[in-house]
Amino acid sequence: MRANDLPLARLIALLLPLTLIAGALASQYLGGLVPCEMCHWQRWPHYAAIGFAALSFVVPRTHAKRALVMLAGASVAISGLIGVFHAGVEYHWWQGVTACTNTLRGGGDLLAAIVAQPVIRCDVAQWSFLGISLAGFNAIFSLVGAFMILWLATRRRT
Repeated sequence: MRANDLPLARLIALLLPLTLIAGALASQYLGGLVPCEMCHWQRWPHYAAIGFAALSFVVPRTHAKRALVMLAGASVAISGLIGVFHAGVEYHWWQGVTACTNTLRGGGDLLAAIVAQPVIRCDVAQWSFLGISLAGFNAIFSLVGAFMILWLATRRRT
């Protein structure tokens, strides 16, 4: 009987997006960084990956587990590709989107609330380390992680 690395791929497929989402939420709610529209775009595939990976722990058949892990890996890769695009916009390698995000809440004087809200630009990195923005780190971790997940999910050991 041949063993495979599916259990490890499944674990990475769950823990990697959970860790990246936890970091994004911590930077937002604890670090005070307000995400732009493209920051939110990077989060959605991670949420999907978490769902696919979690399901892979409850389905009984190996083929279904593998398919769910591969969907999780693909979702992580999509987030990484969005991160590449976002980082490129931040580094001014190419033009970005024009949508911006704010933290507007309902109630009270709406006009005063609108005027008081910050405009969060997608083409300006709010934080970076060694010249790499959060979008850049997401791109790196997501693409490397997705490669590992997909490789482990399809690799056979003897």
